[in-house]
Amino acid sequence: MNATVSPDAIDMGEGRAGFVLGSGEVAVLLIHGLTGTPTELRRVAMGLAKAGHTVYVPTLAGHCGGNADLQATGWRDWYESARNTFVGIRRKHERVFVGGLSMGAVLSMYLAAEHPGQIEGLMLYSTTLRYDGWSINKLAFLTPLLMRIPFGVHLCSFEEKPPYGIKNERLRAIVERQMKEGESSQAGLLTMEGVTVRELHRLNAVVKKRMPSITTPTLVLHSLEDDITSRWNADYVERKLGGPVVKVMLDDCYHMITVDLQYHRVIELSVDFIQRRFIQQISEPQPLPQDHRQLA
Repeated sequence: MNATVSPDAIDMGEGRAGFVLGSGEVAVLLIHGLTGTPTELRRVAMGLAKAGHTVYVPTLAGHCGGNADLQATGWRDWYESARNTFVGIRRKHERVFVGGLSMGAVLSMYLAAEHPGQIEGLMLYSTTLRYDGWSINKLAFLTPLLMRIPFGVHLCSFEEKPPYGIKNERLRAIVERQMKEGESSQAGLLTMEGVTVRELHRLNAVVKKRMPSITTPTLVLHSLEDDITSRWNADYVERKLGGPVVKVMLDDCYHMITVDLQYHRVIELSVDFIQRRFIQQISEPQPLPQDHRQLA
């Protein structure tokens, strides 16, 4: 599928990693995660484009380069990248959905808070409000405390470790090789410095306060086996958002649900969520299904 707009028409971030797929009237903005890349959303983007939508996946500021590039940016820079793309999309499309993976899900919520009534629906994949998955060091909860100590933030450095959020062993091996060979535009960064983690904490604190005011209908997808962020994150989103929430817990996959063994299910649920939004609009004021633990 080819891009339907010229590269200069909408801000897709720095470099060439960002992409546009599809040619539908309905637009979907997908936002990648912290230290991640647009590549981690390509499979889902292809599925949404095949369903008839135009999908935009920009590169966030400081990403797809080295650690120095990332450390030179903060959460407001990351958000501004997503916002710039969103503003361009809104000029071309009347209906826009926004989704994101991990930190991208958090940025999606902030975008909805800042632009009430302009987003048809949110699709939150593996939302990361805290690192508490089964592969995370049990002392990770002390990180916020350490960062409050003078210069404490400079004492922290976090390295990606197996399984890298991926249960699919073949794909995991490919991603590990790419990260170790420095192919950051494909697989993201292998390490993350304390200053970057501090920025994520700051973003999360701001978004948590805004969540009750976000009334945008939302799809929450999370893995029961998430190695990075436990289901607490999905449950928290379900409880705190001010609008209707459809939550589905996936099995047989880890944190990177957009590329892992259940990515086809992520596509199926996302396409169905978008379709349900249009059905709801035709028959409003009927609400979304009351049993929001299952979509089907």
